[in-house]
Amino acid sequence: MYLITNAYIVNEGRIFKGAVLVKNDIIDSIFKGDVPDSIREKAEVIDASDCWLMPGVIDDHVHFRDPGMTEKADFYTESRAAVAGGVTSVMDMPNTNPATISLASWNEKMAMIGEKSLVNYSCYLGATNNNLEDVLAADPTAVCGIKLFIGSSTGNLLVDDNNAMTAIFSKVKSLVAVHAEDNAIIANNVAKFKEQYGDDLPVSLHPQIRSHEACYKSTSWAVDMARKYGTRLHVMHISTENELALFEDKPLADKLITAETCPQYLIFDASDFETLGARIKCNPAIKNEADKKALLKAVASNKIDVIGTDHAPHLLSQKEGNALTAVSGMPGIQYSLELMLSLAKQGVLSVEQVVEKMCHNPARLYRMEKRGFIRKGYKADLVVVRRSIPTNVTASDVLSKCGWSPYEGMTLPVSVAYTFVNGRPVYANGIIDETIKGEALRFKE
Repeated sequence: MYLITNAYIVNEGRIFKGAVLVKNDIIDSIFKGDVPDSIREKAEVIDASDCWLMPGVIDDHVHFRDPGMTEKADFYTESRAAVAGGVTSVMDMPNTNPATISLASWNEKMAMIGEKSLVNYSCYLGATNNNLEDVLAADPTAVCGIKLFIGSSTGNLLVDDNNAMTAIFSKVKSLVAVHAEDNAIIANNVAKFKEQYGDDLPVSLHPQIRSHEACYKSTSWAVDMARKYGTRLHVMHISTENELALFEDKPLADKLITAETCPQYLIFDASDFETLGARIKCNPAIKNEADKKALLKAVASNKIDVIGTDHAPHLLSQKEGNALTAVSGMPGIQYSLELMLSLAKQGVLSVEQVVEKMCHNPARLYRMEKRGFIRKGYKADLVVVRRSIPTNVTASDVLSKCGWSPYEGMTLPVSVAYTFVNGRPVYANGIIDETIKGEALRFKE
């Protein structure tokens, strides 16, 4: 039994001084005033003075590379990075090797994760041109969603058959999460720049190759299809101001069509390719400063519903090359909460908005059972954040197996002190308890 005291509790749009009692794996009590001595005497007390206490972060968008690409990352290493960053639940993408495109492969992957993961977990089932039977048979209480790559894909998960697309949008009742970029526009941009530069295209051209138009065309098509068929559509990693016009500024509970963006689109812009090069090469590409500012405003409103990381580690050796040969993707999960809270410290967002987009809304969107909030009877997934002790991002502190971060050299004004997963402190002042394992997430139909 743990008693977290003297904390600034951030929950459901409010911040108040109080304490939380954790008993077994649940939140037993929430105190706004004094805690009775009878409780203090029985509990292990954690003094959270000058700290925020918030629900654990739920990251709806990770690539932990397991199975098949474990030289870059695996569920053990990346879940260690997750707990160091206050993340208590993750949802992993299907473009592994083999791809997670059948119920058999999904079950095998979940069993493997259960042996490795320090955080709670689920996996998407990937849609293809010919696996509709498996997609429709997926258990919506266990499978977090169906991942659909429209137009541009990593691996063999591109869906480009119109009949398959229509069937997915019209028949799937689960959440459909999409990567939306138009392949034809991207190919035309590549051809145009090759005429100008030859085959060695500078990495700085990446935002123009995977352009605003490529994103907007594909996203608008997906939104139109979802409106036509009443699909639960979630558009991932929004990167442009243009796309924001496709989404409504109203509470998540009133939407079937929702949007996610990622910290890299809120921290960096295209000018950073000059110094960081392929370290910030990801798909969709990081765009212009105007896009970054518009996305920040959308996070502060109800246009962007969720912050995920698109945590996608590669070895630094694989990040060498040009706009076409350097791989796309970057690690991010270890510093995502601290990055977003640094924006709150700057006054760009509020702490309450960060918690809504990283903790509450993922739980709402995915219809999670008893997670994402500090409520009596809910699972005790919690993070304690020091409000005034900074984090210096250095390569030596990166816990992802790839061993680097695009945020190296930054000083973030806050730091994670404790991360509780299902009532147990898996991360405590830099020490990770690797005996603790997460649980498979469950969802309401």
